[in-house]
Amino acid sequence: MNDIPSQLSLIKRGADELLVEAELIEKLKSGRPLRIKAGFDPTAPDLHLGHTVLINKLRHFQDLGHHVMFLIGDFTGMIGDPSGKNTTRPPLSREQILENAQTYREQVFKILDPEKTEVCFNSNWFEPLGAAGMIKLAALNTVARMLERDDFSRRYAANQPIAIHEFLYPLCQGYDSVAMKADVELGGTDQKFNLLVGRELQKHYGQAPQCVLMMPLLEGLDGVNKMSKSLGNYVGINEPPEEIFGKIMSVSDVLMWRYFELLSFKSSEEVSALKGQVADGVNPRDVKFELAKELVARFHGAVAGERALLNFIARFQRSEMPENMPEIAVPAGPAPQVLKLAGLVASTSEAMRMIDGGAVRINGEKLEDKSMRIEVGETVVLQVGKRKFARVTLT
Repeated sequence: MNDIPSQLSLIKRGADELLVEAELIEKLKSGRPLRIKAGFDPTAPDLHLGHTVLINKLRHFQDLGHHVMFLIGDFTGMIGDPSGKNTTRPPLSREQILENAQTYREQVFKILDPEKTEVCFNSNWFEPLGAAGMIKLAALNTVARMLERDDFSRRYAANQPIAIHEFLYPLCQGYDSVAMKADVELGGTDQKFNLLVGRELQKHYGQAPQCVLMMPLLEGLDGVNKMSKSLGNYVGINEPPEEIFGKIMSVSDVLMWRYFELLSFKSSEEVSALKGQVADGVNPRDVKFELAKELVARFHGAVAGERALLNFIARFQRSEMPENMPEIAVPAGPAPQVLKLAGLVASTSEAMRMIDGGAVRINGEKLEDKSMRIEVGETVVLQVGKRKFARVTLT
């Protein structure tokens, strides 16, 4: 795929914004492999599908023959990225950073080609920079410019504390681009300010400014909030195959297409063909099978993908679960309360009797613990008896 329109089509797939497209076209015309950067602060040990949106886009660039640089922010992780936060983020220790960084390396190579990926650590240039260099870097921006950033301006207006070190984060992220001589930097839509700081710093240091490709923040299983471990609406890439498969099958038919666009490596033409099949009457469930199997195979291998599909069919379809069932959102809480709010029983006491009688199932598994809580962000299939079903999202 060497022609520029085809490259641009793949690069822009699923993207929210590209700055500046004309500049990227000129870079592509050079014919040289472009230096593509994406940075990740190892603030947690496990990645979920939301993180992989950027990693998938790196893979697209890799497939186009460009040079991918996966940056682990072992230095910036100790500052803590304030993007989108309304409070100061607690810095991590050096030991936590290094431990998480190692797990990141192991996980990203389930998507990226390790032989075509340069793994970078930004401590390699920040530690030699030293205090004097950091002061010079800080002199390249102003407090007024930093307060243009939405999250900083909101906190300032609300008299919420902003620590001085938080102003350093956008500068450090921008300086990463200088040190790495990036042609393109990828980031989420919440990173726009930081990404543009990189362009300005590159100009200051006499480099051609990087193009900026912003990817959307992936919605979690609830279809509303950003995928997040703290909200419980996430799919971890290290979760067991059956868990990944079941969670993907729980997403709504509308959200399924969003996941295809941002998570699948099927071509746009293949996805359009699947949409056409659904429009012609194919059950969306069968198309969702394809997505779930692909994602399980990516993280656990093709055999695991096939096995997860067969297990899912055995557990759900053979138990005569209806293809269409009510989709309901109710507050999180104990299972008997959720069953009542979902309209599957008349009262919590009836719910407890049904649980005692073995007539209640969650995601096909018999519920035996009446005190079990169903948490915020979870989407589950609830069954009472043989005929009452609902797909319930907990809010």
